Amino acid sequence: MNILEKALEKALRSEGITPGEAREFAALPDSALCDILSVTDRVRRHHRGMEVNLCSIVNAKSGLCREDCSFCAQSAQYSTGAPAYPMDSAAALIGAAENAALNGAREFSIVTSGTRVEKEGDVAVLEAALAAMKERVGVERCASLGILRRGVLMRLKDAGLQSYHHNLETSRSFFPNICTTHAYGEDVEAVRTAKSLGLFVCSGGIFGLGETWDDRIELASTLDGLGVDSVPVNFLNPRPGTPLEHGSNLTPVECLKIIALLRLMLPAKDIVVCGGRGVNLRDLQPLIFAAGANGMMIGNYLTTPGRDAKDDLQMIKDLGLRPRGL
Repeated sequence: MNILEKALEKALRSEGITPGEAREFAALPDSALCDILSVTDRVRRHHRGMEVNLCSIVNAKSGLCREDCSFCAQSAQYSTGAPAYPMDSAAALIGAAENAALNGAREFSIVTSGTRVEKEGDVAVLEAALAAMKERVGVERCASLGILRRGVLMRLKDAGLQSYHHNLETSRSFFPNICTTHAYGEDVEAVRTAKSLGLFVCSGGIFGLGETWDDRIELASTLDGLGVDSVPVNFLNPRPGTPLEHGSNLTPVECLKIIALLRLMLPAKDIVVCGGRGVNLRDLQPLIFAAGANGMMIGNYLTTPGRDAKDDLQMIKDLGLRPRGL
């Protein structure tokens, strides 16, 4: 039995391939792409059907971050020209959520720069925004606010927060090449805290940082061990002024293989393609679903524009898929 036959058999009974099997999968040549997609598309349909989960974000607090993540335009340690501003008002966040719902988003996430949200005034704004969204905006309420203290996260959950997003970004082994201002264990603990509070947890990474396939497999294994609910997949879009500004984009085929790897290692999880898909996948964007993704971000990203939401919705319709509702 070859690796794809074995992966299909295991995935259909909700069992992911092992790290050793994943390395065998990663060694498949690009010419095997059609064979790979025939397997991952079947696995996605078996576990997630024909619905696509659409999410959208707002950059609620931008720039001036003390972390040194080498891919990030919002780090204060780099001169990138990215916008810098304090926490938006509750009214602005509610308005952004309403616009996201109009664009077809099922989930809306409030994203802030920095290690964590700590100021009482900022927490109060988030509580007010979440409470109002719960009352009058038809979206799932998510936030990405860094390594939050348990008490703050509990307050936000009580206000209406349903999902928490915190990426591990890459493997524990490769992480010191990407960030030196906090420990990988702090990110892992942030995920564990959100899980322990009963929140739906989104945690994934960014690919194309210079990591190996072994790093990608290690990350997927870590996410599996943490029991995350959804895996956001980002691809590096090199930002001028960052240490990775001269990084090379991944090939479209490698991007599809990364999505496929995650689907085969985490067969029953949500796999959501987010930042960098346009510049990395180019004309192969529609194949993300055949590769195993069952969700994607629509609208703009944190510091770069996204594709027109109407084009993404048309792509989904043309593929015979449909947006997932609440």
